[in-house]
Amino acid sequence: MTKVTDGAVTEAAHVLVAADKFKGSLTAVEVAERVTAGLRLVAPDVTVEALPVADGGDGTVAAAVAAGFERREVRVTGPLGDELTAAYALRDGTAVVEMAEASGLQHLPHGVFAPLTAGTYGSGELLRAALDAGARTIVFGVGGSASTDGGAGMLAALGGRFLDGAGQPVGPGGGGLRDLATVDLSGLDARIADTDIVLASDVDNPLTGSKGAPAVYGPQKGASPEDVAALDAALAHYARVLEKTIGARAAEAALSPGAGAAGGIGYGALVGLAASFRPGIEVMLDVLGFDAALSRATLVITGEGSLDEQTLHGKAPAGVAAAARARDIEVIAVCGRLALRPEALGRAGIRRAYALTDLEPDPARCMSEAGPLLERMSAGIARDFLV
Repeated sequence: MTKVTDGAVTEAAHVLVAADKFKGSLTAVEVAERVTAGLRLVAPDVTVEALPVADGGDGTVAAAVAAGFERREVRVTGPLGDELTAAYALRDGTAVVEMAEASGLQHLPHGVFAPLTAGTYGSGELLRAALDAGARTIVFGVGGSASTDGGAGMLAALGGRFLDGAGQPVGPGGGGLRDLATVDLSGLDARIADTDIVLASDVDNPLTGSKGAPAVYGPQKGASPEDVAALDAALAHYARVLEKTIGARAAEAALSPGAGAAGGIGYGALVGLAASFRPGIEVMLDVLGFDAALSRATLVITGEGSLDEQTLHGKAPAGVAAAARARDIEVIAVCGRLALRPEALGRAGIRRAYALTDLEPDPARCMSEAGPLLERMSAGIARDFLV
C-alpha cells in the first residue's frame, strides 16, 4: 500500500477525510467539505474520499445519512413534553437512532434547564418508529441528553409502566422516580425481543455514585448540588424497584459500563431493551463502512472541535486513528483547539495536528469563521503532505 514517508506522499495519494463535527461551528459533513476544498487548492488532482463520522452523540444520524442511509423523520415528544420533529437513519433493516434528536439539550430553550423533569419519552417513540419501519438491528447512539431519568421515559413510550403507590404513572424526569413503587415491563413492544439493539456511547459511567450520571453529567444539565443528590437517590431507588421486578440483573446493570450514559438512558437500554454496550465510535465505524474506505486510503485526516484528553477516551478521532494505525496509514488531525502534546498525539496514532487557533488566536472568530479557516489550514496540510 502507498505510504506517507518523511512528510510527503511518494505516489498518487488517496486521502480519506473521516472527521467528526466542530461542535457549534461545523457539522461533520461541512468539515469534510472544507478540508476537501482546502486540499484541492494546492493539490487539485488529489483523490479525496469523505466519510463524516460520529461517536454516537449528536451528529450520528447525519453521519449515517452522509454514508448512504435514508433519513426518516417522525413527530415525537420533546424533553419538556412538547412535540417536535426528530430524525433517524435506515438502510437494509439497520436503523441508526440518536437519542439527542428527541431528548437532547438542543431542544431546551436557550438558558432553560429542567434537570428534575426533562424526560426521554420521545427517544422511545423514535425507537418505536424504527421498529415500525422494519429495523431489526438498531444502533442507539446516546449523548447530549437533557434528562436524567434512567431511560424510564423511553421505556414508558415502548410499553413499560412506572407507577406510584396509588397506581398512577410517576411524574416525568428523574425527579418523578422518587415516587416509584412498581414497574411493569410486561407490555414492552414484543418486537424488541427479536431486535439486536446496540447501545453506542463514548462514556462508561455506572448509573449512580460519584462517577454516575447525576454526579458527572447532571451539572451540565443545570442540576444544582441539591438536584444532583436528589437525582442520584431517585435513580438508586429506581434500580432497587427494578430489581424487585426483574431480579439481580437490574442491580448488575446499574454498575455496568454505559449505564450512566446520557442521564442513565444507557441503564434503561441495558435492562429493558437487552441492549449490548459498545464504544460509540467503534460501532459507527462498522456501520459507516469505514474499513472499506480505509483500505483505499494512503492518508487519513480526522478531527473534531477540541483535541484534548477526552479525545483519547473513545472519541471519534482516537477511534479513526487506532484503525488507521493498525493498517500502517498516516493520520493527520484538524481541530479548532489543540490541548494535547505531540507525544500524546503520537501515542494515539496521530502524526500531527493542525488547530484553527494557530491561524486565528481569537476563539470567537475561530468559531464564527471556522469554515474559511479550516479550508486555509487544509491547504497548508496539502503543502506539507501532498506536494
